[in-house]
Amino acid sequence: MGHDHDHISPAADRRYLIAAMSLLSVFLLGEVTVAILADSLALLADAGHMLTDVGAIAAALWAMRLAARPAQGQWTYGWKRAEILSAALNGITLLVFAAVVGVEAVRRLIHPPDAEGWPMFVVAVVGCAVNILAAALMARANRTSLNVEGAYQHVLSDLYGFIGTLVAAVVILLTGWTRADPVASLVVVALMTYAGVCLLRDSGRILLEGAPAEVVVEDLRQHLLEVEDVVEVHDLHAWTVTSGLPTVSAHLTLRPECFLDGSAPKVLDRVQACLAGHFDVEHSTFQLEPETHLAHEPGMH
Repeated sequence: MGHDHDHISPAADRRYLIAAMSLLSVFLLGEVTVAILADSLALLADAGHMLTDVGAIAAALWAMRLAARPAQGQWTYGWKRAEILSAALNGITLLVFAAVVGVEAVRRLIHPPDAEGWPMFVVAVVGCAVNILAAALMARANRTSLNVEGAYQHVLSDLYGFIGTLVAAVVILLTGWTRADPVASLVVVALMTYAGVCLLRDSGRILLEGAPAEVVVEDLRQHLLEVEDVVEVHDLHAWTVTSGLPTVSAHLTLRPECFLDGSAPKVLDRVQACLAGHFDVEHSTFQLEPETHLAHEPGMH
């Protein structure tokens, strides 16, 4: 997800996603028809996956609407985590669909049906073009958002599927080996499984409030200890509210003089500057304590 598109507005993201969803929806109708007529598992797999693509983009759009709601009442962070739930759902659907197609592909490897090469070839060529355009549209959106990345991975996996179908169609046309169809499906299954696992790993890290992947907690602790007048760090927590919003909280023990000469606020400024400069963390909460307070925190870590 190493694409810096933070300058893109949510409205632009929505336009890109809506355009991609409309394009895929139109093509989906034609592909289902041809897949049934050609009795091609690869095409049916692609059609089913394309249906999940449309659903994934729709879910991403809905999650974006929820995430835009302001914080109020019990929802102190607003609905920002809705985007992470959408990404997790996309990961689950990729894995479920991969399992279904994988089982059917194995069955067809054992008992290969007749598969017509030309319908597969034509649809695969058009499908590659459609998915390349859809992927290009979505790549212009803010893919640092796990929500957008989840929908993008759906479309990208579908593109891989069409490439596999195209290769299978060429093999069938040249050699008549119909097992190329389920073999291509198994390659797509592997790619979908990888994408699904990555999405679940990244969304799970956020939902379970693990530290951001790019933050090593011990490095973070060491940087805080190197700030002038900080003598001890405990109850250190780092997590991500949603994509692009890492958060840190900690208790900092300061030299006693900081509470006598009024320099504690300056220490806080230095600590927050350290986080912003080294870890790109702008949202943080710190409790400043004298050393005598440690006796009142038996559960510290």
